Amino acid sequence: MYWTLELASQLEDAPWPATRDELIDYAVRSGLVIEVIENLQEMEDEGEQYESIEDVWPDYPRKDDFLFNEDEY
Repeated sequence: MYWTLELASQLEDAPWPATRDELIDYAVRSGLVIEVIENLQEMEDEGEQYESIEDVWPDYPRKDDFLFNEDEY
């Protein structure tokens, strides 16, 4: 299983919170690339709810990880 920024960003609009099976269903219905579906299928299914993409991929960059001043624009 590997995540990249491009793959993980496809899950930003997923219906959070969600279980692994709900995320797989969302990915299939939304037509996401097969790598995203395969990554979700490889995750251990303990029946837990994921609150956000950071729960799926802890290294997912958050908005404050970027040096961007919104007040300038």
